[in-house]
Amino acid sequence: MNTEADYKSYLVTMTPNKKVQFVFFETVLSAEPFINRWKEYTRSSKSDADVTLQQSAYNGTFRYVAQHRFASEEVQFVFVKEKRSSRIAQELIKSDMGGGYSILQAEQLAGAAPTERKIFAFISDPRTDLSVYKDLSQGGKLNIYEPYYQNCKYAYILEYFVKIKQAEGLVEQLKNLDSAADAAIYQELKIPKNLSADKKEKESYVWPSF
Repeated sequence: MNTEADYKSYLVTMTPNKKVQFVFFETVLSAEPFINRWKEYTRSSKSDADVTLQQSAYNGTFRYVAQHRFASEEVQFVFVKEKRSSRIAQELIKSDMGGGYSILQAEQLAGAAPTERKIFAFISDPRTDLSVYKDLSQGGKLNIYEPYYQNCKYAYILEYFVKIKQAEGLVEQLKNLDSAADAAIYQELKIPKNLSADKKEKESYVWPSF
């Protein structure tokens, strides 16, 4: 979000959905060509109604995190990769379903303001003392996500919102904690409204309902 007006507009349209499905991607593609490739996927009717896509540089590639928020009446999350008949080579996009999470702590449900940066920390150990991570958020905001059903990728997902000048220091602090699987600064991306693709033969898989 580039301006205060954009941020205020986001606040107005933000919905208070408390169930979130995370999808992770890794690829060499930068933001624009990656978003164009979203046409290869078919989603359930409501899975793009409230979605945030964010990007971070990662080991010479890009990592993308998609947060799909659901209203109470949504019961399934469908994210389907279409089969391609073309023999033209395309850059590989590795995708990974993170699972469905509920919000354990919500301090900022809107996106990052122009004066802020968003940091994700992914924690694998369910025995982690979250109070340590909460202490690191002083002066900022912290959302904590916990698995809504079994077999989620992480025990906790932490979403920090901090001032720009504090972001790199917080990432270093998070990386120094043994239980943090990964931590990085993420930039929110603007997603075109019409991403639907023509219906083609698909590899059908419906992810567990909430």
